[in-house]
Amino acid sequence: MPSANDPIISPSSKFKETPGAFPEQSDSEHATVTSTQQSLAQAVHARRAEYTRPQRLRIKVGSWNVASLSGTEKDIGGWFIDGKGISESLAGLDLDATHGSTLEERNGSGHEVEGVAEQEARRTKKESTIPENDQGALPGGEEIGLYALGLQEVVDISSATEALRPFTDPAVSKKWRHAIADALPKGYELVAEQQLIGLLLLIYASPKVAPMVNSVSTTSVGTGVMGYMGNKGAVTARLVLGETTRLVFINSHLAAGTEKGSVERRNWDVSQILSRTKFDAVSTGERDVEGISEVIGDEDFAFWFGDLNYRLEGLPGEDVRRLLMLHTRNEYDIGQRSEKRIEKELSKASPSTILGARAIRERSSTESSASSYAPSSSSARSSSTSTTLNGLPDEPEPNADPASLQTTLSSLLPHDELHQQQRARKAFHDGWREGPINFLPTYKYDAGSVGMFDSGDKRRGPSWCDRILYRTRRDGLEYLRKVKEEEAAKEKDEEMKARGIDADEDVLFDYDPETDGGYEYDESDVVVTKDGFEDTISLDYYTSHQRVLSSDHKPLDAVFTLSLEVVVPELKAKIHQEVARELDRAENEGRPVVTIVVDHRHDNEGVDFGDVKYDHIKFRGITVANTGRVPATFSFVDRGNGVCPPWLSIHVHGREGRKYTVEPGDAVNITLELRIKDTEQLRSLNEGRSKIEDVLVLRVMNGRDHFLPIRANWVPSSFGRSIDKLIRLPEGGVRKLQHQRPDSEQRVKWSAPRELFRLTDSIEELVERSVAEWCMMEGGGLGWPFANWTFEDGEKRREMGFEVREALDEGRAVEFGETTAVQRLEVLAETLVEFLKSLEDGVVTEGLWKELEKGRKVSDEEERVRILDVLSASPTHNICFVFLTAMLSHVASEIAPLHRPASAKGQDPMIVRRQQVDRAFAAIFADVIVRAPAPTREKEKRALEERKREVVEVFLRGHE
Repeated sequence: MPSANDPIISPSSKFKETPGAFPEQSDSEHATVTSTQQSLAQAVHARRAEYTRPQRLRIKVGSWNVASLSGTEKDIGGWFIDGKGISESLAGLDLDATHGSTLEERNGSGHEVEGVAEQEARRTKKESTIPENDQGALPGGEEIGLYALGLQEVVDISSATEALRPFTDPAVSKKWRHAIADALPKGYELVAEQQLIGLLLLIYASPKVAPMVNSVSTTSVGTGVMGYMGNKGAVTARLVLGETTRLVFINSHLAAGTEKGSVERRNWDVSQILSRTKFDAVSTGERDVEGISEVIGDEDFAFWFGDLNYRLEGLPGEDVRRLLMLHTRNEYDIGQRSEKRIEKELSKASPSTILGARAIRERSSTESSASSYAPSSSSARSSSTSTTLNGLPDEPEPNADPASLQTTLSSLLPHDELHQQQRARKAFHDGWREGPINFLPTYKYDAGSVGMFDSGDKRRGPSWCDRILYRTRRDGLEYLRKVKEEEAAKEKDEEMKARGIDADEDVLFDYDPETDGGYEYDESDVVVTKDGFEDTISLDYYTSHQRVLSSDHKPLDAVFTLSLEVVVPELKAKIHQEVARELDRAENEGRPVVTIVVDHRHDNEGVDFGDVKYDHIKFRGITVANTGRVPATFSFVDRGNGVCPPWLSIHVHGREGRKYTVEPGDAVNITLELRIKDTEQLRSLNEGRSKIEDVLVLRVMNGRDHFLPIRANWVPSSFGRSIDKLIRLPEGGVRKLQHQRPDSEQRVKWSAPRELFRLTDSIEELVERSVAEWCMMEGGGLGWPFANWTFEDGEKRREMGFEVREALDEGRAVEFGETTAVQRLEVLAETLVEFLKSLEDGVVTEGLWKELEKGRKVSDEEERVRILDVLSASPTHNICFVFLTAMLSHVASEIAPLHRPASAKGQDPMIVRRQQVDRAFAAIFADVIVRAPAPTREKEKRALEERKREVVEVFLRGHE
């Protein structure tokens, strides 16, 4: 049977893979069924235009090495969400043309953007360093459907404590999540998160895009110390959009350094990330999952970004610094502090250094970029900078002004290690592209400066360490095709030479990959996805944010436009039914034929249970009638883990076994019973991570298969939630949320869950009126009213329990009707135990339990004080614990009253009875309120149970 926490998605996505999970059959039968199911899937896919709808969204990818500096989180919303902090003169963008407005118009009221000198002068760690009056130059806010942010060095990875830490501190990511959430428009959801020491990947989706995201899988690969530690490596996320398009986001921090061997180590890091990254299989249904995990390369679109640490090779760092500061000094007015510092740096240059800087352009202008082997982007071709087959920008056409910034950048780019490694086919050569680099190197600046490159003792040479690359499925396949062509050409060339034919005599087979590697896409640039849908992508913007001052790296981002087809599950299910019926009419001639009639059928196909609530049984009936001319034998398909999910039961009336034969003209009645009882399933439904959906497959031997979709609408319950979420529920209970979810962002409304208070209060009130009646019924079982009930389980008891849960969820009084006090008390007590058992974190959490286990005081009084002191670390849990123990003590006093102090000598039967009741209560409640790791050894299990019981019982003894 499937587990309760298996993912549940639309039944329409299950159809394609269902046949592959059918039971074994004879060769002839299997061949027929396989052929039928393949033709069914093919026929449904051929009509994909009828159940998909085009969508167009923008994806913003951002990368920033924050150098573990405080205050960097103050800038994240400004540059990444709002597109601020761009220097028009240093970004290489014509922002007036690309953004459709002038600088003053973008600044709203015409106020000028804060000057560089003023910006640097007011820089503090307590507020954003973004220029004042900057309204943003790039698309942002609600214009973006998917935000993917990669941060590096969110902790100090140079610290051995951090670099070798065996776990990740969640407080770090929480700080960044809050900073981004404050800047995002309302309704955006965090759909993927992964952290590895200093690496953090966060992906947010707009309210429109979030429902289209599924099959999210995140993973980490450490490549740092010893090749495995997390001070270097990558965090990666894979998600599927609209059931059609796979996206992969890779945030990496590669090996640093300029010494010999550093480039090879960076390339090794890349190879390790590629080979060791594994994703969960893409879910195709609640119980159908493709068995093979996915890797980088299986996606349709990939984005690789981060601090790749590739440097400028063969150029003196001091020459590059001074050459670039000839441009950055223009950002300052004459006489300003930073301008004087730059002028001082330039004035220190020796004649040989100045000549060296000038010679960079001259030397670079004579170097030609060899062709490579990865596709260029259409957006890059439209730029003034063309792009080679490796996605590398060719050198721009020389600017009319040889001293221009773009001419300087074009003279440096041939020395970029990343471009060199791509050309040498050592890293990122298999289809990866990059937009034109028209912006300054992003590393290394003095923190707090717009244009002062590293003026410290090391005076590191500027480099484009931070990059954003991307690749489509088409790019990767095209690269593989080209490689095969090269291999075939080389083999043919060698064959001709072996036959004594000079290559010059037959140039048809003389192939040189360094010169003959070029190819171009057609104008459409259509990418056929893994599932056969047609998408397109374009790069709209790629730039750095020069005027962000809080780190020694400048952040950069890229904006893409993705056009894709999105599956509409309801339409796909409808098309599937139509196609199945059409194929059946052609295939079922002479075969057994059955007709399925569903009770309570609504407009949609299948079985709809309507509103379903926790632990409330609902029934639906179906009739299988033999409408053919020969007997029909049918069964429900067991796909290896049961014929139906655990929350559904199938009862075939008047029949036994797993196969049922129906004579012509006869019919069989079947009852489907739905009940959500499993706690994990309950939590998943409450949080919206799963749905009540499945597809039953009814197989007719030698006939057709019938697909019967099962649907239901989940009604939220207060059961299965954490205490932290329960105290945020509004007046009127969980049903007042109106499909919202209580989370840590909402205001705390109660000191303890009202459901717990109402249950304990009602039990205390009822027990006083029920004890006498219980005694008359000769009740005597220990643990009553929480166990050993006198009210036998049955329909009436289930109805009363349901009424209690409904009253709790709706925030109203319980309406029992004609019942006795004992019956009401037992149902309330049972509901309380069930409520506590379903709590996500328990009353005593795992963390609190670890503290409780550290010691035991000699006296009960000292132990009670110690326990309450530990629990005070979580006031809400502490209050719940006090509520429960006080209620238990009160109930015990009513059931087993004491007329003299418990310290009296002798074996007083009343005292013995009270002790037995206390121990029974403690044993029952210890298991449901304490969350502790389960030991593997039996002896340790018994010790743990005794310790948990003692924590509860010591409070009951305190009232004796």
